[in-house]
Amino acid sequence: MPDACDAERREQSRSAPRHTSLATSALLLLALVASVAAADGLEEILVTATRRPEPALQVPLSIGQVGPDAITLVGSTHHAQLLNRVAGVMIQQGSGQESLTAIRSPVLTGAGSCGAFLFLENGVPVRPVGFCNVNVLYEVNTEQARAIEVLRGPGSALYGSNAMHGTVNVLQPSPLERPPLGISLDGGPSNYWRVKVAGRHEGDDWNLGVAGLYANDGGWRAESGYHQGKFNAALTGRASDVPMRFDLAATTLDQQTAGFITGKNAYESLKLSESNPTPGAYRDASAVRLTGLIEPALPGGAQLELRPFLRTSRTEFLQHFLLGQPIERNGQESGGLLASAAWGDVEHWSLITGIDLELGYSTLVEDQENPTTGGTPIANAIRPAGRHYDYDVHSRVVSAYAQGERRFLDRWRIVAGLRGEYVTYAYDNRMLDGNTDENGVPCGYTGCLYSRPADRTDHFHDWAPKLALMFDVTPRLVAYVNASQGFRPPEMTELYRLQRGQQVADLKPEQLDSLELGLKGAWRDASFAVALFDMDKSGVILREANGYNVANGRTSHKGVEYELRWRMLPSLELDVAGTYARHRYEFSRQVDGGESIKAGNDIDTAPRDVHRLGLAWRPSPPFEFEAEWLVVGDYWLDAANLHRYAGHELLNLRGMWRFAPRWSVAARLDNALDRRYADRADYGFGTYRYFPGRPRALFAEIAWEM
Repeated sequence: MPDACDAERREQSRSAPRHTSLATSALLLLALVASVAAADGLEEILVTATRRPEPALQVPLSIGQVGPDAITLVGSTHHAQLLNRVAGVMIQQGSGQESLTAIRSPVLTGAGSCGAFLFLENGVPVRPVGFCNVNVLYEVNTEQARAIEVLRGPGSALYGSNAMHGTVNVLQPSPLERPPLGISLDGGPSNYWRVKVAGRHEGDDWNLGVAGLYANDGGWRAESGYHQGKFNAALTGRASDVPMRFDLAATTLDQQTAGFITGKNAYESLKLSESNPTPGAYRDASAVRLTGLIEPALPGGAQLELRPFLRTSRTEFLQHFLLGQPIERNGQESGGLLASAAWGDVEHWSLITGIDLELGYSTLVEDQENPTTGGTPIANAIRPAGRHYDYDVHSRVVSAYAQGERRFLDRWRIVAGLRGEYVTYAYDNRMLDGNTDENGVPCGYTGCLYSRPADRTDHFHDWAPKLALMFDVTPRLVAYVNASQGFRPPEMTELYRLQRGQQVADLKPEQLDSLELGLKGAWRDASFAVALFDMDKSGVILREANGYNVANGRTSHKGVEYELRWRMLPSLELDVAGTYARHRYEFSRQVDGGESIKAGNDIDTAPRDVHRLGLAWRPSPPFEFEAEWLVVGDYWLDAANLHRYAGHELLNLRGMWRFAPRWSVAARLDNALDRRYADRADYGFGTYRYFPGRPRALFAEIAWEM
């Protein structure tokens, strides 16, 4: 086996694209730009890092933004098309609107994979603590957002659970940022069409803005279409001279889901790529969120923000990837308050303190209609028909934090912060305890696969410190060092959705320690950022060989990220972003599924190279064009580092023509070179598995705006 593996590795090393030259070239460009001084530049304004508008140059951490112009030009049919513009980010598309996330990390899978990232809308978490959803971004209207900000690494004490590898904040427009009235219609192959509408009403004291879309996709793979609707409304005004804003967000998804195609390099076959080995798989989901922002005045010039919120969601899907194909139904109702106060004189010091409160009620039911077939007799026998799990969890979260900044010695600034968080889960098993079937009948001498712990209450508490130092090299060039820690409590499914003989999962929160060195500069025609990071994650939760959930894994994450925007000519702009990183296991263990983790191995699905090069051309005000080159390097498909995906490179072309004062047309050619590639590659159950990438696809849009 080692000889065969080495031969395969050598063969793929010759054929796999090597992209470190792109990273080197980009870094050389950064050095060139940094050596050229210009005057009086403009820079992006960010809110995620401090919960308030802040110039990007003044924030001692790595944060990227997708702005309104890019959102309009891209006209995304999937949120990955927007987020993959940001350095250090790789969103892998699944079937339909599904996805897996990597932010300064490998692509994470499994019960706690979404717990490593915090997803926000207007600064409020989209899901309650402990009840995340790996596909959660399909619940957010990224297509009509004002901006999307991505904070890479822990970075801040202002955010708690799940803000480990990264934080994504989708910012929705205020009413006055919506058009008086606008409508667009776009279409593409496989019976894809979408209508988007937006509008506003201006009153004497209150303004209302609304936006919504409905998309129909017939699916380019067999039986893989979807219908999706999204709606957002924002109301702003004053009551007793207190500024207020209220946002409503709602979404629904009705999706047919396509599964993996199998066999080495199966994605190279168009016939196989268009097939669906799991006909009948589906996902039905809905979510509603109501959030507020109330800003009463405080004495002494302090700023107070109160963000109340209510959320609900429901999801039902067929687990086509499991033997027996059980159906999962889950839901949650949650609410709370984010309260913060800020003081400062801008020039010398600032302080922000806050309290976050959250109550949640979450439910999960898994049942299987028919007896299991398709596996070995033993595998079939331990997966009985009927209910496998049926439980609810009452959760409570209390957090307090403070973060201050002080300027000293003219050009130095220090930022220090600390967050404490306390989480409680009260779990109620609504079935028989243990690993029998739902009627209490054992599954042979080994017991059933599904194990249900007895009712219990679990408590978790953790601290997230932060310390950063910044130095103004020049008024437009800053260097910083940032040390911070992130954490996440175990997900409810990791604690209560057990297997085999495990009756209690004694899990602790995962912790991630991060050290980052960065350099940022901004001038009239160029801006850049480069960051070196070294992160160590402990208490990693995994399912070991006997099927028990344990929390004693350890991983390391080291790399460099870069971003460069350079207006080379008045009509030509270069936008480069990417990362070179190494994500490794720092422990050895046999894990569930027969895989063997060895310390020092690369984590599976962790390409070292991920790069983007964009070239925008605006020959005159009515016209805008963009060419985008995306590079994903080769990566291992399994923890043992025995099987590999060769990586891919894609070219996307986009153009827009504003042919009349209120009219525009746009065209978008995805995968312009018609490359055969895999959106996601994996090796499991003894075979190569792929979500194939879509062949060349042309989309067109016409829009009218008052």
